[in-house]
Amino acid sequence: MKMKLELLTLGVIVLFVAAFAIVSSTQDHEWGGADSQAEDVISDLTGGTYVPWFQSIYQPPSGEIESLLFALQAAIGSLIVGYFLGYYRALAKAKADKSVPVPEGKSDA
Repeated sequence: MKMKLELLTLGVIVLFVAAFAIVSSTQDHEWGGADSQAEDVISDLTGGTYVPWFQSIYQPPSGEIESLLFALQAAIGSLIVGYFLGYYRALAKAKADKSVPVPEGKSDA
């Protein structure tokens, strides 16, 4: 069973690596964010007359710092989600360990 799971995991990883290699080598790709794509769509729909009603509070001095802040935000969110998933899993395990034992001579069947 353990070997079967390891082979399945390895197969999925190889599949993703192969798909990434094929896609990235066949076409010219530019890795951009969704913000610029949304801005282009809004500009096309309004003919360039749309004026945003909100300006950013803080504009990072470079793209690298913006990427760093985004990665930091993602890491903090992952820690919070992971903490609560682990907490509730441990809570469920503790409740299962405190279950009432079945008296001798009685069974579920």
